[in-house]
Amino acid sequence: MTIKYIDQIELDNKSVLIRVDYNVPYDSELNITDDTRIKATLPTIEHCLKNNAKIILVSHLGRPKGKRVPEMTLAPVAKRLGEILSKEVTFIADELGPDVKEQINSMNNGDIILLENIRYYSGETKNDEDLGKTLASFADVYINDAFATAHRAHSSNASVTNHVKECGAGFLLKNEIEYFNKAMGNPERPFGAIIGGAKVSSKLDALENILNKVDFIIIGGGMAFTFLKAQGYETGKSLLEEDLVDTAKTILSKAKEKGVEIYLPVDITTAKEFDNNSPKQTVSMESIPNDEMGLDIGAKSIKLFEDKVKAAKTIIWNGPMGAFEMSNFADGTNSIAETLAQSDCLSIVGGGDSVTAINQAGVADKVSYISTGGGAFLELLEGKTLPGFSALDK
Repeated sequence: MTIKYIDQIELDNKSVLIRVDYNVPYDSELNITDDTRIKATLPTIEHCLKNNAKIILVSHLGRPKGKRVPEMTLAPVAKRLGEILSKEVTFIADELGPDVKEQINSMNNGDIILLENIRYYSGETKNDEDLGKTLASFADVYINDAFATAHRAHSSNASVTNHVKECGAGFLLKNEIEYFNKAMGNPERPFGAIIGGAKVSSKLDALENILNKVDFIIIGGGMAFTFLKAQGYETGKSLLEEDLVDTAKTILSKAKEKGVEIYLPVDITTAKEFDNNSPKQTVSMESIPNDEMGLDIGAKSIKLFEDKVKAAKTIIWNGPMGAFEMSNFADGTNSIAETLAQSDCLSIVGGGDSVTAINQAGVADKVSYISTGGGAFLELLEGKTLPGFSALDK
């Protein structure tokens, strides 16, 4: 694809509509509890300010399903962005139409407007062409800087591009594209993938695709038990997708044919209940009790996986090694996070749980790149072309 980036576009005295991802968490009083996604858009906004542009920001928040839900207003975001920039950010709660158009037309260079939650309009998630045309009427230039929604074809990232003369990607989107291409396009080897999380079914297409790219795959988390069952191990009460055991066998067979090493846990930390306070023990794969479930990888598995990570030059990580949200079962995930942080490899972490794990381990600043999209990152791993990307390919 040929995608133009924001620094290749003339912005002076132009109205720039930027699709951002301000889907931030609120507490019960509508206070923002994590402004990471707001701060991630600052390079793009500041570039527009330096180039004398008028900035119109559009985002969603939550799933209001085409209705005005007061708890999902973006008003607090406008306030927080203004505080971060030390600059007024005008929030427009009005229905999109002539009144909004008039306010945009009266903007001066350097002004910033944030529109109300775009998912208050039912046409947004249907990629409604008329809604896209309305958004386009506000701008001379369209910029997409919302990777987390790039796997959805919505009006604010797809149909809008049909009606704006010049379209491009912001710096956040540029980073996502360039880092992913570094890893999947021409990686420095050995190239490995760490794939975890609960279910094989959610990662099946990704596993199939990366088999053609990587030198090895580390599999942990609940999904590991389906592969262990495929190798003949008994898995007790552990999470298991019985209907995918044969599929797991096929993946293991394909990997062998392609010379891709697949590493599975060799020991498991188990407990009788999915409870942080449930007594735990670490057992070998051959010895998982029938009445217990695996909730983390054991010390020998951690050592095995760490050695592979240390030897790699490129690593992609998607999914935790266990029930890391419970402190007594977080050792595996935290250890992998710390090892990855200490490595000098190109390390790319994507997926909500993986990002949470990196932050929880306190090493977010030590990995090469943390992707801002969960579903979008996974679809890239699956080898899919994201609608938000293809819409920019003009």
